[in-house]
Amino acid sequence: MARTLFAFVAGFVFAIGLLVSGMASPRKVLAFLDVAGAWDPSLAMVMIGAIAVGFFAFALAARRRTSLLGAVMQLPTSRDIDRRLVFGSALFGMGWGLVGFCPGPALVALGAGRVKALVFVAAMLAGMAIFEWIERTRTERRGVSVAKGPVAD
Repeated sequence: MARTLFAFVAGFVFAIGLLVSGMASPRKVLAFLDVAGAWDPSLAMVMIGAIAVGFFAFALAARRRTSLLGAVMQLPTSRDIDRRLVFGSALFGMGWGLVGFCPGPALVALGAGRVKALVFVAAMLAGMAIFEWIERTRTERRGVSVAKGPVAD
């Protein structure tokens, strides 16, 4: 119960922060990304503040085995920069630049009843489902080829 309550409070504070900073507004985000035109640098300050808070929070979390509520810490350990990470990051950036939404702000805008957010979230969920289907298919194919043993030339 406590974890659910704290998760709700964290999500609520995050949503309020997105609304106050303007990051739930595609117009403001697109103005930030328009560095060759009418650039609005205000979101850079929001990002710098978030990075600073996150830096110290992750540094503190890395020293702990459990959270303050007793849950096991599950921090990422991989530092690999591979083709999938670069491609996924580029795809994320293109989507952000085209529509001015990323997942968190899109959910906040959806809660505010914005139709564009509904379209974005539906496309995002479809993309996630396609990714999961591709990953499952790849894993099954690898499992079958491994189970058969090495292929003779």
